[in-house]
Amino acid sequence: MRLKYVKDAKEQIANAPDLILDIPRGTHTLLNQIVPSEMPIEVEIGAGKGQFIHQLSQQQPGIFHIAFEKFDGAIIKALHKCQETPRNNVLLIRADAENIVDFFTPNSVEKIYLNFSDPWPKARHEKRRLTNQKFLNQYKTILKQNGSLVIKTDNRHLFEYSLIQMNACMQFEFISLDLHADDIKDNIVTEFEKKHAPYGPIYTIKAQFKEDNQ
Repeated sequence: MRLKYVKDAKEQIANAPDLILDIPRGTHTLLNQIVPSEMPIEVEIGAGKGQFIHQLSQQQPGIFHIAFEKFDGAIIKALHKCQETPRNNVLLIRADAENIVDFFTPNSVEKIYLNFSDPWPKARHEKRRLTNQKFLNQYKTILKQNGSLVIKTDNRHLFEYSLIQMNACMQFEFISLDLHADDIKDNIVTEFEKKHAPYGPIYTIKAQFKEDNQ
């Protein structure tokens, strides 16, 4: 994803503390401790330009939505979308979510979304794929029991890789080989999805972690 450099990104972030938080690499904040205690938490890793989290937080006012994005050019666009309609249930995080366990206490998240993550197709980059076992172990730690991991991708190889990785430790709730053909009515179309869906299927997985004794 190539985006223009945003010269005043730091200033825009500082001027919107109710919607966006900059967490420098190497530091962390326990985000669930700043969320109203009565609100369930859902997390998107890789918010891009923010269409998904913008719409989801509007549709689900009783859920607190936290979206991670490490690129200034993308997260500033996401910020502008969220500023269009004031709300108190969304927070954008300018940070790398590589160590997501540093940002949440165990068993505190209801759902994690991975929308069109970088497929990292080269074998030497396998550990960077967000459905690699090291990431799945982190998701298991922060998700509540019966919490869900939801994935959308247009990349067949990442889809197949994810199924294999997840099958060892998760049970599948829903799998689609062509999300748009299946006509799922609550699907929120991201900017990337709108652009790439005409050229091939969108693959989707929703799964929960197995109990340790299974």
